[in-house]
Amino acid sequence: MTLRAFDQFIVKLSSRCNLSCDYCYVYELRDSGWRARPRIMPAPVRERLVSRIAEHVRRHRPERVRVLLHGGEPLLAGAQVIAEFTTAVRRAVRGAGAEADFVVQTNGTLLTEALLDLLLGLDVRVGVSLDGYAEAHDRHRRGPGTGPRRGSHAKVSAALGLLGSARYRPLFGGLLCTIDPANDPVRTFDALAAHRPPAADFLLPHGTWDHPPPGAGGGGTPYGSWLRAVHDRWRETGRPMRIRLFESVDSLSRYDGGSSSEVLGTLPAAAVAIETDGTLTWTESLNAVAEGAGAAGGTVFSHSFDGVLDLACAPEYGVGSLCRVCQECPLVHVCGGGLRAHRFGRGRGFDNPSVYCEDISSLIRHIELWTDH
Repeated sequence: MTLRAFDQFIVKLSSRCNLSCDYCYVYELRDSGWRARPRIMPAPVRERLVSRIAEHVRRHRPERVRVLLHGGEPLLAGAQVIAEFTTAVRRAVRGAGAEADFVVQTNGTLLTEALLDLLLGLDVRVGVSLDGYAEAHDRHRRGPGTGPRRGSHAKVSAALGLLGSARYRPLFGGLLCTIDPANDPVRTFDALAAHRPPAADFLLPHGTWDHPPPGAGGGGTPYGSWLRAVHDRWRETGRPMRIRLFESVDSLSRYDGGSSSEVLGTLPAAAVAIETDGTLTWTESLNAVAEGAGAAGGTVFSHSFDGVLDLACAPEYGVGSLCRVCQECPLVHVCGGGLRAHRFGRGRGFDNPSVYCEDISSLIRHIELWTDH
């Protein structure tokens, strides 16, 4: 199974960040390509990207496309770049017969009332990264430097206070939390829920069989246990916000439905990432694999988005692309083998189960038992 069109464009407006999170898949894993890229996406790249998006929309006629402003820290691009780019994309996409929805994914430390007023006027929703209560968040999400580094929780909490106010709450897209089994799962969930987000996503730290995240792939289920505790707290508190991972397990298990979580399901996410120099990449999680592993083999100057989909390096998706262990597993229609990057290593390329196989399997079985009762 291969993709035929993109409906999500992950735009790296900035290739740098004002934090130095020790688990960051951009700066701390196997791919260091960011070092050679412009700090801010230059105007010629932005202009070419706008025309490429419109070209793709005109050919495939989707009703809507989603543009995710990303980085690094995308707010480092500045108000003018954000305003000019979003306005240009919206105008071009409408001219091609569709609508564009915008989300900026930020670490939250640079959010101010002035920036939120700008985003409100531009109709750009805001997703914020928060790893829970202060100790949990500041364990990893700290400022740069080699000496003692200050945590960012206080600044993020202040920004979320603004975002949760009546004026700006329509912009609030949700929270993104990276899992650390050292953090208390119930306290983490409660800290997220206290900000009343409409949704929360939980991110498994990226890694491979050759370079596994702490505790993964060793026969236990530290991440599965953590997620099971969060799931139960979510249910017990009346599901106060959407959690796509849990909803997708339920949908795929009970109804053979679709997945809104990139971690699950056999259908590929129809997304492409565009770096600040215009380089096109398949998925950012492949930064965990090797230098250049995510490269699609083209740029916005050399290839249309349809042209990239036709390249020989385009990844295959679906059950048929998975290893035999996955194909024979009764849970494959739910997990879909997990993220492609997490299957890499042991001298077999991607021909492995996920390094999180036991964790994800235990979560799926737990949710199935819960819903059966």
